[in-house]
Amino acid sequence: MRVVVTGAGGFVGSAVSAALQASGHDVVGLARDPARLVAGVRPVVGSVLDAEVVAAALDGADAVCHLAARVRVRESREDPLGYWRTNLDGTRTVLAAAGPDVRVVLVSTCAVHAPADVPIGEDAPLAPSNPYAASKLAADLLARDVALAGGPGVVCLRVFNVAGAAAGRGDDDRSRVVPALLAAVAGGRFTVNGDGSAVRDLVHVADLADGVVGALGVAEPGTWRAFTVGSGRGTSVAELIDVVGRVTGRSVPVLHGEAVDEPSRLVADPSRARRELGWAPTRSAPERIVADAWAARPLP
Repeated sequence: MRVVVTGAGGFVGSAVSAALQASGHDVVGLARDPARLVAGVRPVVGSVLDAEVVAAALDGADAVCHLAARVRVRESREDPLGYWRTNLDGTRTVLAAAGPDVRVVLVSTCAVHAPADVPIGEDAPLAPSNPYAASKLAADLLARDVALAGGPGVVCLRVFNVAGAAAGRGDDDRSRVVPALLAAVAGGRFTVNGDGSAVRDLVHVADLADGVVGALGVAEPGTWRAFTVGSGRGTSVAELIDVVGRVTGRSVPVLHGEAVDEPSRLVADPSRARRELGWAPTRSAPERIVADAWAARPLP
């Protein structure tokens, strides 16, 4: 298939582009900076908000993997209009350009759900608590309505904490926990909010990319389906600090700050993705995630 990847120059976009190519697909990458695209991806330069650019990218496409988004929770509270514009209007632009025979995979977030002490699956209550999550949920629901009105088949992947490295590229966003820890090891400090007991579900970016490729196969015209994508394994911040120290062979300089208002536990129930997509998070052990991210870091 000819598959368009929006946000193809990013951390996840690079991994998805590489996985699609490995599966034999012809990949078109929509990105602002074509220099960041994986080798072999045909570039289309521009913004997901530009209807003409998006239409040109999707011309003749069989599928689109929509990854372009703004994703920082704290930043979204400072710029809610910007987040809603990119995340909702960008999705609307993609859906408007996709014909009814085009398969659409949206990469969304677990943050659309309410926090819970039990593993979170697709049927968990929806309760976004910040503009980022709210704008992503709105995009999910718009896609559902368009699909069920006879539009393109849509699969929505609600993803937990993506980390690791793929296609030779790690994550350079230090607002996320693994890049922040590795930056501290390389020279700096990592601030722990509270006692480090907050638990998160880490999923390797290459495992997520496999899930995106698998989702293309079930995006049937006129249907909308959601899947939870996570490892199903919880790792506390304190445990992750220990993993980083063991994998890198270096101590992690830590500062302890006040506890912040955040969920104490966010862990996935990925059983539907395992059952219906044949997907498995085979690389998502914390040790593998940290080792791959550490190996892909830019050398000083």
